[in-house]
Amino acid sequence: MGDAIDPASAIPLYGGEDSESTPLKGRGVQSVEIGGRLLGILAQHGQPMMLRDLAQQAELTPGQAHAYMTSLRKLDLVEQDAASGRYRLGPFALQLGLARLRGSDPYRLAAEQVAELAERLNLMVAITVWGTHGPTIVLVQESSNYIHANVRPGGMFTVTGTATGKIFAAWLPPKLVEPVIEAELQAAQKGWSDVGALAGEALAREVEKVKRDGIAATTDLPVPGISALSAPVFNHSGHLQLAITVIGPTRKIDVALGGSHASALLAFTRRLSAQLGYTA
Repeated sequence: MGDAIDPASAIPLYGGEDSESTPLKGRGVQSVEIGGRLLGILAQHGQPMMLRDLAQQAELTPGQAHAYMTSLRKLDLVEQDAASGRYRLGPFALQLGLARLRGSDPYRLAAEQVAELAERLNLMVAITVWGTHGPTIVLVQESSNYIHANVRPGGMFTVTGTATGKIFAAWLPPKLVEPVIEAELQAAQKGWSDVGALAGEALAREVEKVKRDGIAATTDLPVPGISALSAPVFNHSGHLQLAITVIGPTRKIDVALGGSHASALLAFTRRLSAQLGYTA
C-alpha cells in the first residue's frame, strides 16, 4: 500500500472511454438489465428519442421497448413529451444522478485504483491536489522500479518545473496559480528552487501545449534520470479535481504522448473523470 495523508488538509478545488470495470458474477434480473440498457441509451444520446430508435439501439422490438418505457415512466425514470412522443430521462433519474455525484469523493475513487495502475505499469504513481502553497502530494503508490527522488505524501511539486505542476497551471484559474508561479520564479532567481523552472512565454507555450494534449510530460526534470507523465481528473462540472502522475527512471518510462504509458494513464484518468460524472 502507498502512504497517504488526509486530503481534507488540502484546499478543495471546486464542488468537484475505456471501461475496465470487473465483470459482475452471479445471476441477475434480465428485465432490470434491459431497463438499464434503455436508460443508458437515453443518457448517452443526450436528446429526447423516438421509441423506434430506442428499440433499435437496445435490440428490442418496438412493442417490447414500449412495455419497458411504460414501467420506467411509472417510476419517473423517464418521461414522454406529449407533443412529439419522444422519451427523455425523468426527474427520478436526475435525483439518482445528483445522489451519485454527492457521494463521489475524487480522492477516494483515485486511491482505490492507483495500486492497480502502479502494478500494471511498474511505475510510481502519485495523487496530487491543489494545496495552500501549490500542488500537494496526498498519496504515493510505490513500484519495484525504485527512484531516487523525494516524492512523499505531504510533499510539493513545483508548478513551473514538473509535469504535475503544468496540469494545475493548465486547468486552474490564474488567480490561484499565478502567486505560486511568482514565488517559484523568485526562488529560482535566488538559486533556491529545483532546476528546470520555466517562465514567461516559455511557460505559457508549455501550458497551452498541455491543454491541447490533455497530458504533461517531463524528461530528466526536475531530477536527472527521473521522468514523469501527469494527467488531470475532472468532476461533473468540468473542474479539475486532482492530478495523477506516473514517475519512473527515464530508461523505464515512455514519455512519448502517443506511447503505451501515456495511453494507459489517460485511460485511467478519463475513467476516473467519468465516474465523477464528467463528460468530455
